[in-house]
Amino acid sequence: MGAETQTTDSRTDGAGARDTLSVTDNRTGRTYELPIVDGTVRGLDLRQIKVSDDDFGLMSYDPGYANVASCRSAVTYLDGEAGILQYRGYPIEQLAERSTYLEVAYLLIHGELPTTVQLEEWRHEITIHTFVHENVKDFMQGFWHDAHPMGMLLGSVGALSTFYPDANEIGDPENRYMQTIRLIAKMPTLAAFAFRHIKGQPYVYPDNDLNYAGNFLSLMYKMTELKYEPDPRLERALDVLFILHADHEQNCSTSAVRGVGSSRVDPYSAVAAGVAALYGPLHGGANEAVLRMLKRIERKENIPDFLKGVEEGKERLMGFGHRVYKNFDPRATIIKAAAEDVFEVTGARNPLLDVALELEKIALGDEYFIAHKLYPNVDFYSGLIYEALGLPVEMFPVMFAIGRTSGWIANWLEQVQDPEQRIARPRQIYTGDRDREYVAIEQRG
Repeated sequence: MGAETQTTDSRTDGAGARDTLSVTDNRTGRTYELPIVDGTVRGLDLRQIKVSDDDFGLMSYDPGYANVASCRSAVTYLDGEAGILQYRGYPIEQLAERSTYLEVAYLLIHGELPTTVQLEEWRHEITIHTFVHENVKDFMQGFWHDAHPMGMLLGSVGALSTFYPDANEIGDPENRYMQTIRLIAKMPTLAAFAFRHIKGQPYVYPDNDLNYAGNFLSLMYKMTELKYEPDPRLERALDVLFILHADHEQNCSTSAVRGVGSSRVDPYSAVAAGVAALYGPLHGGANEAVLRMLKRIERKENIPDFLKGVEEGKERLMGFGHRVYKNFDPRATIIKAAAEDVFEVTGARNPLLDVALELEKIALGDEYFIAHKLYPNVDFYSGLIYEALGLPVEMFPVMFAIGRTSGWIANWLEQVQDPEQRIARPRQIYTGDRDREYVAIEQRG
């Protein structure tokens, strides 16, 4: 029999007010009072619940950490039921409309929006650190011609720790700040190098006269022209995409950064762990899956049959629904408008956008999808934008990583300064054999 739990509201109006959870263990008949703080019960408080003195104590079992809070964080607030996403308390809608990515990155790192002087200094510091060591080019050249750009980004970000060996001095605030600047500055350069590599094109150096998004476009697309002049609408669309991807609470890649960072490793290695997690198709590759789905549907006339297949379990509706959002993804509306701007610049409206719009319209009016709370998420339109920019699908998660870098670092900085944080070491439920006798090889069979 398991432990029987009930909530006990013992709050009073005085200074001694507190919330507790009363737990009765039916195995022993003992009752325990567990403190409730910020809507949580500490996992270690369960350890006191034992059947004997030599018992290890009760643990919680939660595959995928669906209901476990691993940290305290002031970076991002997310309410999936209400469709709310806020960075440091600011609604994502306002930031996407009024801010630039570097301004949002400053907010995530410092906790406050910058003044004019602070933002100018921040931009300057990042701009002058966009160049990478020449040996990084040689490192990138070592990859095979058809290497996945995300694998190249993973390797090159990790390799930066060897170029800046002082980065492991994470107890020094000035040192941490320097690595923060370097990571945000150099990530677009590394990403563009990976793109040029798979295209068989020479690498382009950063242009310090351009803004963050414009410089990235130059790094990717500049050819023989003396000066690359990015379209301001594309610059703005990229800026918005980077803002929308900047952070998203304790997702898989951010948790990976925190988990690896808990060993007190340098930030390049920790962020490389985030890139590795984002490499997975269930995380950074979701927008690629949307694009493949739209190409398979091909025409608006095929949508009803496709959605019928989804209801029957024969098809999967990619880009709809979210593990956290149960109402709507606030980023989806913003990115939908950005897609229209990009298609206006590129000159040809992608027919898949019409398929996507019709699919969204039909699905949002269908009782089945409404009942299952399947609404478009940020991945539904981002893939269309990247394709319109001439990017192969392999580059999609790389674009994601550029924007997410500021969020990864903000979480890493928060973690290394949190006195409660310890090295990540989850428990397990052992399911294997015990106390087996060794068998000599000639007797096995």
